[in-house]
Amino acid sequence: MQSYTIGQAARLLGVSPDTARRWADAGRVATHRDESGRRLIDGKDLAAFSVELAHSGGGEEDVSYTSVRNAFPGIVTAVKLGDVAAQVEIQAGPHRLVSLLTREAVEELGLEVGVEATARVKSTNVHIDRT
Repeated sequence: MQSYTIGQAARLLGVSPDTARRWADAGRVATHRDESGRRLIDGKDLAAFSVELAHSGGGEEDVSYTSVRNAFPGIVTAVKLGDVAAQVEIQAGPHRLVSLLTREAVEELGLEVGVEATARVKSTNVHIDRT
C-alpha cells in the first residue's frame, strides 16, 4: 500500500502542509512513522479522509485545481470493476471526478483505492494518469 508524506497529502487535499499537520496532530487522519522518522499517511486512510473532508466542506484554503490543461491531481477513492469496463473515482481537493475506462486500463495503471492519480479533463472526456 502506498503511503504519503504530510506534504504530499497536503497537496492532494488542497491545503497547506501546516494544515495537514494540524489535522494529523488532532487525530483527524492516522499517521505512522517510517524508518527515518518521517510521518506518513496510508493511502486508504488518506482516500477516506479526502472524501470525508469534501463532504464536510472542511477545506480551509481556496485552491483551484484547474490548470490550463485541466489537470486534477488527487487520490483514488473508489474502483468498480466490471468484466470489460471499470469506474474510477478520484477526490482532487474538493472535486470528485468519475471516469469510465476499460478494466484493462485500470489494471495496467495499477489503480486502486489510495493510489495517487491525475484526472485530465478535455471537453467531455476524462483521462487518468498514474502519478
